[in-house]
Amino acid sequence: MSTVSLPWGKEKIELELPQSWRLAGVLEPARLPGVADPRSEAERSLNDPTRSPRLPELARAGQKIVLVIDDGSRPTPVAKLLPAVLAELVRGGASLNQVTVIPALGVHRPMTREEIGQRLGMNNLDAPGGAHWENPDCDDPQKLVNLGTTKRGTSVLINKTVAQADLVILIGCIEPHIIASFGGGYKNLIPGLAGRETIAHNHCLNATPATFNMVGQPIENNPMRLDLEEGGRMLKPPVFLVNAVLNSAQEVVRVVCGDPVAAHRAGVKVSAGIYGVKLPELADVVITDSHPMDSDLRQGVKALANTTRAVRPGGVMITLVKANEGVGVFGLAERKLPVSQGGLRLLAPLLLPLVPKLKLKNMSEEERLFLYFALQAMRRATLLMYGPSIPEANQKNMVFVEFVRQVQAGIQQAALKFPRKADVVVFPYGGSTYPIVSGG
Repeated sequence: MSTVSLPWGKEKIELELPQSWRLAGVLEPARLPGVADPRSEAERSLNDPTRSPRLPELARAGQKIVLVIDDGSRPTPVAKLLPAVLAELVRGGASLNQVTVIPALGVHRPMTREEIGQRLGMNNLDAPGGAHWENPDCDDPQKLVNLGTTKRGTSVLINKTVAQADLVILIGCIEPHIIASFGGGYKNLIPGLAGRETIAHNHCLNATPATFNMVGQPIENNPMRLDLEEGGRMLKPPVFLVNAVLNSAQEVVRVVCGDPVAAHRAGVKVSAGIYGVKLPELADVVITDSHPMDSDLRQGVKALANTTRAVRPGGVMITLVKANEGVGVFGLAERKLPVSQGGLRLLAPLLLPLVPKLKLKNMSEEERLFLYFALQAMRRATLLMYGPSIPEANQKNMVFVEFVRQVQAGIQQAALKFPRKADVVVFPYGGSTYPIVSGG
């Protein structure tokens, strides 16, 4: 009987696989070490930006400079990168009181002054001589300007402060992303600082059978990513990128700077080299762990989303979700759908074309896309989930998965479907790892 060990916070969970099953692979991210000093790595990259002048050549005294940071749902070590960025601005003649900090919220909740200050490692926001800050609002037309329409029909509504700036700096990180291929780049602007209409149209470009799961896929084949980059280029002020690539321990491996597309592509190559793992073959059973995305359910379900392509149609996926803080902001766990899991499976072919147009009360664009993904995933495989920190009421709402009380019970349930033999693949870092499938 094979035994598999999976990370579970500071502990491990041991799973016993049936003797007749074959363990085809335990797929982990590449073990690249973090740099000794993230600030020094940021300085190195800022001194040699990709296809862009250096920041001291772009910054001037008296300019309106906007610094866009991602919010607390991302692991970007903003405070470790920021000192090197500010030093470059000062070299160009700018001062801190010219800077306005805006978090890239998209449709997420506003951040408090304390949260932004903590993320920046600064306590002098709005103090004399300090930086300013503001939250964007995707629903307030007074805070948005229309930059035009992309060739894919997205009306580009962008935060007015960033549109009227003289220089825009984007600080974020590049990691596998279920619909954008990879995070980072112009994503800080769209959806980060975009209007709800813009976000909805851009997201729904990937609500198709061919594009609903784009994690790690070539950007050149990703309509949503190409669309948001086209929209980002419509911004008139220069846009300078500072993106980190992190390893599975969330340590900085590389910092890329410069042009928001060219520098992003360089960072994507590094990220793909860490998190893209070659899949020997499609598996009957996939076991995937939310680590290192263990903060809440919203982050934890990435383990399911990232690894779905590894399961053979008709197979079983067992997802372990640590969710230290419980559900978090995840609307699908708060919404009771008027249908059972069996009914949803039967209705899925009819519902899928309608999901992009659904306008359910309080359903965000992200939730609509995840519902589309969930319907496609449950058509492909039986989805089992172990999440002991998720309240039972929320478990009942998530009818597209079946919760199990013990991980081993999930193994036993999968064994009922594959009593004689099964090929098994395990993703201990499923929260950030994705399979590279031969021919796809």
